[in-house]
Amino acid sequence: MVETHNTLKNQSVKKVFINYFFPSLLGLMMMSVNILIDGVFIGNGVGSEGLAGVNLAMPLFSLIFSISLWIGIGGGTMYSIYIGEGDSAKARSVFSLATAWLLTLLLITGVLGYLNVDEIAYLLGANADTFSYTVEYLTVLLLFGWTIAVQQLISTFVRNDGSPTLSMVAQVVTAIVNIGLNYYMIFILELGVFGAALATVLASFIGLIVLLLHFTKKHTILRKLSFQWSWRMTGSIFRIGFPSFFAEAGMLVFIAGYNLTIVSLLGTKGVAAFSVVNYLHAVLFLSLFAIEFALQPMISYYHGAKEKERLIESLKVGEKTAFILGLILLIFGLITAPLLVSLFGLESEEVRNLATQGIRLFFIGYVFLGFNIVYMTYFQSIGEIRKSTTIIVLRSFVFLLILLWLLPKFIGVAGVWLALPLADILVAMLLIIFARKQVMLQTGQKVLKE
Repeated sequence: MVETHNTLKNQSVKKVFINYFFPSLLGLMMMSVNILIDGVFIGNGVGSEGLAGVNLAMPLFSLIFSISLWIGIGGGTMYSIYIGEGDSAKARSVFSLATAWLLTLLLITGVLGYLNVDEIAYLLGANADTFSYTVEYLTVLLLFGWTIAVQQLISTFVRNDGSPTLSMVAQVVTAIVNIGLNYYMIFILELGVFGAALATVLASFIGLIVLLLHFTKKHTILRKLSFQWSWRMTGSIFRIGFPSFFAEAGMLVFIAGYNLTIVSLLGTKGVAAFSVVNYLHAVLFLSLFAIEFALQPMISYYHGAKEKERLIESLKVGEKTAFILGLILLIFGLITAPLLVSLFGLESEEVRNLATQGIRLFFIGYVFLGFNIVYMTYFQSIGEIRKSTTIIVLRSFVFLLILLWLLPKFIGVAGVWLALPLADILVAMLLIIFARKQVMLQTGQKVLKE
C-alpha cells in the first residue's frame, strides 16, 4: 500500500476530508472566477453579438464536460474501490480503459460535429448576427476540446490516487493561464471569439501538463500503467458514472423550465433577471461540488476496504460541511444581493429588483442542496446507481417541473424563485425519512458483524 493510501486508511476522517475538500474548493472557485472573467473579456473585447455567439455554443462545452464527468467519476470510483481492496493491477487497468473510452467518444463526437458544424450552429439557435461567432467557437471545441475532457479525467484520477493538492494546482494554473491568454488573444492579437476558444483549450493543455507531474512520483499507483480489456469493467465505468452525466441533463431541464415559466409571467425582463440569478448559481454551485470531489475518493476507498466506521464518519462530516457551507451561501446572498446584481450593469430598476428578490429566495435551496449532494455521492461511490439516479430524477425532473407549474399559479413570480429550493427541501426530507437512518443502521450492523 503506497503512502497516500495509508493516509486514507490511518489518518482521522476529518483530516482526510479537509485534505481533499479545501484543495477541491479552491480549484473550483478559481474555475468560477475564470467563468466570470471570460464573459467580461468577450463582452468588452468582441461585443454583445460575440458573447451571444459563445453562449449559443456552450451546450457543446457542457457535453464535453459531462462526458468527462461520466467516465471520470465512474472510473475514479472503481479505481478507489479496487485500491481499497488492495488490487492495484485492476485499478491501473480502470484508468487506462477509462482514458481509451473517453478519447474514442471524443473522436467520434469531434469528427461528426466538425463535418456538420454549420447545421449544429443553426440548431443551437444561431442567426445572421451570431452565426460566424458560434461556428468559430464550435470549430475550436470540436477539434481541440479533448484537452478539456482529458484534463478533467486525469484530475479525477489524480485526486483518487491521493494527490488532491496537485489536482487543485492544475485547476488554478489553468484558470490563470486562461485569463492571461484571453486578454492576449482578444485585446492584443485581436483574434476575437476564435482567440477566446483557443485560449480555453491551450490553458487546459497547460493544466494537463501540470497533472502529468503526478506520474513522475515514486509512491503513486498510476506511475506504472497497465491495460486489460474488459467489457464488464467498461459497463461498470459507464453505469457508475451515469448519475454525474444525468445531473448535467438536469441542469438543462432547470434552465429551460425556468426560462419558459418566467417568460410567460414577466417576458424579457423576467428572463434578464433569471439570467443574473442563474449566472450566480452556476458560479456558487461549484463550491458545493467540492463536497462531492472530497467524499467520492474517501467513500469509494472505505467501501472497498470495508472500513464501515470510517465510511459513516465520512458521511457525517460531509453532512455538517454541506449545512455550514449552504448556510454561508444563503447569508451571503441575503446580505449582498443588491451588490451582486449591480455587477451585471443592469439599467432597468425593475429587473434589478426582480433579480435581487430572486437571489434572496433562490439561495434558500443551498442549505439543503449540499445534503442531497452528499447522499447522491454516497450511493454513486458504493455502486448503488439506482438510488443515486433517483435523487437526481426527483429533484431535477419530477419535483422541479411540478413546482414550476404549480407555485406561480398561487404566489406569482416568488413561486418561480422558490421552485428549485422547495424541490431540494422535499428531496432532503425524503432522504432523512427513508434513507439516512437506514444507511447508518445497515452500515453500523455490518461493523458489529465484522
